[in-house]
Amino acid sequence: MTLRRKSREFALQMLFQWDMTRQDPKRLEKTFWKSARAEERTRKFADQLFEGAVALAGEIDSLVANLSENWQLERLATVDRGILRLAISELRLGTAPPKVVIDEALELAKKFSSPESPAFLNGVLDAAHKGLQRKSKE
Repeated sequence: MTLRRKSREFALQMLFQWDMTRQDPKRLEKTFWKSARAEERTRKFADQLFEGAVALAGEIDSLVANLSENWQLERLATVDRGILRLAISELRLGTAPPKVVIDEALELAKKFSSPESPAFLNGVLDAAHKGLQRKSKE
């Protein structure tokens, strides 16, 4: 497993905990890393992804609510919300090519969510990516 994929998994796990507890992100990271083992580079990238997603959570949640027709954000599975927050944050930060970010998000969904999630998440992430592209050209 690549460093970046493992970092995304760790970031998703922290986002899941944060979504459930709304704990201070730095405190959550400190607690999380006491039990999770990873190289320093993996930890750094996971923390960067997690902190970026938390910082943009409100904005991302509004975007997702607009893009997911007939779905309320609260009805999404916590893990799916985390995947969307993580991927859209990474799309905004530009840490990897959009195709890679979306593919990685779908791999997370296949591993941690329901069989139906990848198709739904792909649609939302594709629409989010197109919207972000339009916004950056304006």
